[in-house]
Amino acid sequence: MALPKLEPIRDEDLPAFCAFLHANLNPAIAADVWADAFRQDWGVNKPNNGFLIRDDAGAIVGGIGAIYAAYPVHGKVEQFCNITSWMVLDAYRTQSMRLAMTLISQPGFHYTDLSPTAVVEQSLKFLKFTPMNEARTLLFNLPAPHQRLTGAGIASNPAHIEQVLDAASAKVYRDHKHFPWLKFVAVGKGNERSLVIYKRATLKSLPSADIIGFTNPEVFLRFLPVLGCHFLLAGMVTTRVETRLLPARPVWPHTELKGYRHRVFRSDSLGEADIQNLYSEYVALDL
Repeated sequence: MALPKLEPIRDEDLPAFCAFLHANLNPAIAADVWADAFRQDWGVNKPNNGFLIRDDAGAIVGGIGAIYAAYPVHGKVEQFCNITSWMVLDAYRTQSMRLAMTLISQPGFHYTDLSPTAVVEQSLKFLKFTPMNEARTLLFNLPAPHQRLTGAGIASNPAHIEQVLDAASAKVYRDHKHFPWLKFVAVGKGNERSLVIYKRATLKSLPSADIIGFTNPEVFLRFLPVLGCHFLLAGMVTTRVETRLLPARPVWPHTELKGYRHRVFRSDSLGEADIQNLYSEYVALDL
């Protein structure tokens, strides 16, 4: 018996593939929103949008999506393939690993999955993906008037954020500012600024700032009191950030939360702290 046909997901295949995902994986995400996530121009001449399989009649019965991006890590531009939206109908479930192995056999990329289900996490661990530290650092937002006296501050007006950032951080802002579910501030003073990307969330029934990422870890850590004060004035009582992304433990009052699902990655040269949540399905979709 011949194997079902496996083929790359071309741009012209996205409407049909994303309609398949909407119908079979998550009806809460519209097909056009899914398609837009794959169409981001993030610095890579992408080879495809992942791979799909068709039945004998040509209908899509499974697929694995890929979002490609390039961004600098330790001064060198690295290329990433972010695995997303892995869905195969039950009758073709035996083809699932064939899809994944075809995708990760492409050379030249670091591979990530930042929102795997428990089943997907286990499957990717079998393919030599490494789980990242799942812990979150929870910081309590407090008034910090003494920090304001140092000249540190927050830029939250979209017209001002890009103006105070260095060129690299400003590019990150331009690459992400069109997603309506993301929020942005620039924190710091003078030439020391970090772009901070976050979402408003709820933690233990209280409003919280859920940090997605930031551009300058040391600056972010140093000015956390200013950021926390800003969030407090905006009605958020805590700030939550992945512990793996922090360059050191904060001196600001905090605790650590565990029990989250692991993100996973596969790379011969990068560590978990080098893997951003930016430039991925985690920002391109409202997850």
